[in-house]
Amino acid sequence: METIAPPLDAAPTDRRTVDKIVIRFAGDSGDGMQVAGSRFTDASAYFGNDLSTLPSFPAEIRAPAGTLPGVSSFQVQIADYDILTAGDAPDCLVAMNPAALRTNLSDLRAGGTLIVNTEAFDERNLLKAGYTENPLETGLAEKYRVIEAPMDSLTKEAVKDSGVTGRDVLRSKNFFALGLLGWLFNRPLQPTVDWVETKFVKKPSVVAANISALRAGWNFGETTEAAKTTFEVKPAALRPGTYTNVTGNTALAWGLIAAAQCAKLPLFYGTYPITPASDILHELSTHKNFGVRTFQAEDEIAAVGAVIGAAFSGNLAVTGTSGPGLALKSEAVSLAINTELPMILVDVQRAGPSTGMPTKVEQADLFIAMFGRHGEAPLPIIAIPTPSEAFDLTIEAARIALKYMTPVILLSDNHVANSSEPWLLPDVDKLPDISIPFAIGIKQNGHGPANGNRQFLPYERNIETFARPWAIPGTPGLEHRIGGLEKEAVTGNVSYDPDNHQLMTDTRAWKIANIANDIPPVEVRHEEGAEILVLGWGSTFGAIRAAANRLRLKDKAIATAHLRYLNPFPANLGEVLAAYRTVLVPELNSGQLRQLLRAEFLVDVQGLNKIAGEPFKVSEIETAILDIMEAS
Repeated sequence: METIAPPLDAAPTDRRTVDKIVIRFAGDSGDGMQVAGSRFTDASAYFGNDLSTLPSFPAEIRAPAGTLPGVSSFQVQIADYDILTAGDAPDCLVAMNPAALRTNLSDLRAGGTLIVNTEAFDERNLLKAGYTENPLETGLAEKYRVIEAPMDSLTKEAVKDSGVTGRDVLRSKNFFALGLLGWLFNRPLQPTVDWVETKFVKKPSVVAANISALRAGWNFGETTEAAKTTFEVKPAALRPGTYTNVTGNTALAWGLIAAAQCAKLPLFYGTYPITPASDILHELSTHKNFGVRTFQAEDEIAAVGAVIGAAFSGNLAVTGTSGPGLALKSEAVSLAINTELPMILVDVQRAGPSTGMPTKVEQADLFIAMFGRHGEAPLPIIAIPTPSEAFDLTIEAARIALKYMTPVILLSDNHVANSSEPWLLPDVDKLPDISIPFAIGIKQNGHGPANGNRQFLPYERNIETFARPWAIPGTPGLEHRIGGLEKEAVTGNVSYDPDNHQLMTDTRAWKIANIANDIPPVEVRHEEGAEILVLGWGSTFGAIRAAANRLRLKDKAIATAHLRYLNPFPANLGEVLAAYRTVLVPELNSGQLRQLLRAEFLVDVQGLNKIAGEPFKVSEIETAILDIMEAS
C-alpha cells in the first residue's frame, strides 16, 4: 500500500499557527463519528499535541437515522501546551446531516468553521430534524466560515474501484470528512492509514475504500481551496518519555493488571456487561498472557458472588459495573465487608436513576457508595479525576484492599471512562510492591501450626492496620469458616453476644477510619490572598483547574483542591476547609459531597450542581466563582 504523506510544504492556502483548536464531529450514530474523532485524535497524539476528548453518543444501539436523538458526536481539543478539558465551544463543527447541525450549531463559536455534507440536506432529513427550510440557504455564511461538500457523491466516486458495493459504499464517508479535516488542520494521515490497514487486514476492499475516501477528502480541500486559511497546532512541550493516548477505561484495566503483578497475585475480573464499564472487561480479556482471568456472569449478583469466592481463594478479585449494578451488588458487598475479604468494586457512574441516560455522565453514586449497604458497613472509596490517573489510583485501590482486608469502591464516571488524553508510560520497575503475606499453615516438619500450638484465629488483628489474616482455603492448619453471621472476635465462631457485635462493628469502622493515616493529605493549589476554595472530586478536575487558570489570568486569586479519597477523607481536610471564607464544590449531582462535608466538618459549603448528562463547561465554573466574588 502506498504511503500517504500530506504535502505540508506545498499548501495552496495561507497557513496559520494557533496554540489550540477545538473540533467536533457530529452525525448519525451510524456515520462513524466516534471512529473519525478517534482517528483524528490519534493522529494528533502521534504529531505530539496535548489533547483531551469528549465522546457523546445515543444509548440505543441504532437510533433512528436522521433524528435529533440519534446524533452522535466526538469533540477533541488539541494544543501546543498542557490542557485540561475538551474545550467549551468548538472552533470547527463537522455536521454530516441536518440533525447534527441542529443539535450542535448553538455550541459553535461565532466565526468558527462549519463543514457540512450538503447532500444530506434533502427535504426528508430536514423534516426529521425539525427544519421548515434549508438552514444552508438562510444566512449561515454570515455567522460562520462554511465549507460545503457533496460527501456522498465524492465518496462514491472515490471508492468505485475498491470492491465495496451497495450500502457499504457510503460507510467510508466519515473518512472523507477525516481527510478534509486533515487538510484543514495539517494533520498527518499516515497514522490513520496504518490503523485502517491493521483494523481491516482481512478485508482488503474495505482498506482500499477507506484510504481512497481519506485521500479524496484531502484532495477536495487542496484542489478546491475550500478555505483561505488552514491551521496548524505545533507539538506540545510535554515531559520527556514515551506517551500513548489512553481512555480512562483502558488505563483502569491496565492498572488492574499492574496491581496484580505488584501484589504477586492472579487477577480475577468477574462482571456483567453494562455501559459504560464494559470496555474494562473487553480490554482485560485480551491479556491472558498476564494470567488474567475474566468471567462474564449471567447477572450482577452472580458476578460479585464469584468475585467474593475469588477473594477468599487468594486472588486480586475485582468486579466492575455502573450505578444499577452497584445497587444489585449491595447485599454481597455487605457480605464481603463482614467476612473482611479484599476486593475492588469499580463503579463507572452514569446518568440515572434506573436506566436513566446510560451513555451520559453523572456523579450521582457517591451516596450509594457511602451508604448503600444494610447495617453499619463502611468501606474505602477512591475517585478517579482523569483518564491518565486511572492507572495509579487503581493500584492504590488494590493496595488499600489488600493491606486492610476490605472491599474498596473505585469511582470512575462516563466522562473519565470514555474521554482520552496523553499518558506518560510509567517505569514498571518503579511500581510499588503491594504484596501481603498469606497466613502460614502447618510447619514443614509436621509438628503443629506455624503460629504455635494453638488453633488458627481468623479474626486476630494486626495491631497497626486492624486487618485480619488472609488464610487460603486448603492450607493445612488454617481451617476456618466465614459467612454473613456475626463472628466472635479473634476466634471467628458465630456469635450473637451483644457486646461482641458492638466490638466487631466498631473494629470494622476503626479499620476504615485508620486508613486516613495511610493516605496523602489533600493538596491545595493556593494563590496569595485567595479567600475562595474550589473543591472537586472525580471528572470535574479539568474544568475546575481550567476555570481557576482563566481567573488567575484576570488577577483573581483562587485556591483549588481535588479529592481522590472520599472515605475516609484525608486527615487534613477539615483544616483546609476552615482556612477559606467560601468553599465551592462543583458536582454533577444535586450536592452529595457538599452534604457530606457539611455533616462531617460543620462548614457552610456552597454547591454548583448540574444534572444534564454532560460535563461542566469551564465557563460555568468561572461564572459561578465570579458571582461569589461579586456578592461578597
